[in-house]
Amino acid sequence: MENTNHLTEGDINFSAERIKWDEQMNDPKTRQILDDDARYFLHQSMSSPCLDVLVNCKGSEMQTLSGRKMLDFHGNNVHQLGYGNDFVIEQISEQLQKLSFSPRRYTNQPAVELAKKLAGLLPGDLNRSLFAPGGTSAVGMALKLARVVTGKHKLVALWDSFHGASLDAIAAGGEAVFKQHLGPLMQGVFHIPPPTMYRGIFGDTENDQLKYADYLEYVIEKEGDIGAFLIETIRNTDVQIPTMAYWKRVREICTKHGVLLILDEIPIALGRTGKMFAFEHFGIEPDIICLGKGLGGGMIPFAAIVARDSYNIAKDVSLGHYTHEKSPLGSVAALATLNFLEKENILHKVADDEQFMRKELFRMKAQFPLIGDIRGIGLLWGLELVKNRETKEKASLEAEIIMYDCMRQGLSFKISHGNVLQLSPALTISRDDLQMATSILAAALTKCTSATQ
Repeated sequence: MENTNHLTEGDINFSAERIKWDEQMNDPKTRQILDDDARYFLHQSMSSPCLDVLVNCKGSEMQTLSGRKMLDFHGNNVHQLGYGNDFVIEQISEQLQKLSFSPRRYTNQPAVELAKKLAGLLPGDLNRSLFAPGGTSAVGMALKLARVVTGKHKLVALWDSFHGASLDAIAAGGEAVFKQHLGPLMQGVFHIPPPTMYRGIFGDTENDQLKYADYLEYVIEKEGDIGAFLIETIRNTDVQIPTMAYWKRVREICTKHGVLLILDEIPIALGRTGKMFAFEHFGIEPDIICLGKGLGGGMIPFAAIVARDSYNIAKDVSLGHYTHEKSPLGSVAALATLNFLEKENILHKVADDEQFMRKELFRMKAQFPLIGDIRGIGLLWGLELVKNRETKEKASLEAEIIMYDCMRQGLSFKISHGNVLQLSPALTISRDDLQMATSILAAALTKCTSATQ
């Protein structure tokens, strides 16, 4: 039987369309580097072999060695400020001349300033930070802290979720492609269905979403010893946006049962949704929040957790203990990122861009029956492609055909769950580039529709 686990994240390494793409890589230098990459790196799902060779990226655009230019609507979610943001580069360059590394047991001014900045941006008593080199490590620190605070070791998370690629984060995540072949993982993790409004197992209405929250409480009550609920505030991969009613119910349940609500906003905070933090859309407050990816300005690997003041009780536990924990370069990059978002009024821009994207994408839905559903907020959008809107059969082949056609025409994005076109450009993208991207996508949809009729 064919293994379809890879379709959870749109693996593009082995399909017929992927082979066609590879065959047109005829630039000699590009071909040599791709071959060397394939020879000297360990291969892994969703990244090897590579698609192309990048030599220059600036703003919203990537440029390959052979001269192809593409608008990047993927960016691994580190490109809130675009590539090579001059403001961030200037701040990092200045810090490099002063203090490039801070060993453990010492602090530095940029790290302290960043912790204060995050405390000022977050509500209530979310004032205590820990930094780490990446989002996966941030999730691990949050899970450790939750065990210390609650004295309970069990965890609830969602199927289809992604929280990182280390063994503990894989155990918490709900995507099969990350678990296969790895054997036993961290014990005490219980998965529940995500609150989807398209293909939902409990129904597709807003009222049905409350059933997913009720199921969370059912598991907490039946299992016992649950210390934390780890969840993406808005699921980034195929863009699922829970209702405010769902989130208020979840917050009530966690408070009632003494379960810490850990929000993973690693790919979606820092303005992606039009708010600095995605939970601000829902009128709730987490107990711990995980941040990362774009926190380092798209240049320095950097992440953080922020927790309540009262959780500062793990003084005899190494929650993180990472070599680059209080990185002055990472801290400066994060401060520059937050300051740039504020001084350039990026959140307001994203709210305006959301209206433009909504209008353009729903116009496409009216034109192309291939589009079964559109979900989006800010500059985070998912287009779910189906063969039939009634049966909702996934149009996975069509999704790949469209993606590769778009890349040839200058637009790069990724596919999630085999049939969802996930679009997340730099927040600094110009309106002209947004218009160009939607025009490329519409042309690819037209071409694919004509070819399959």
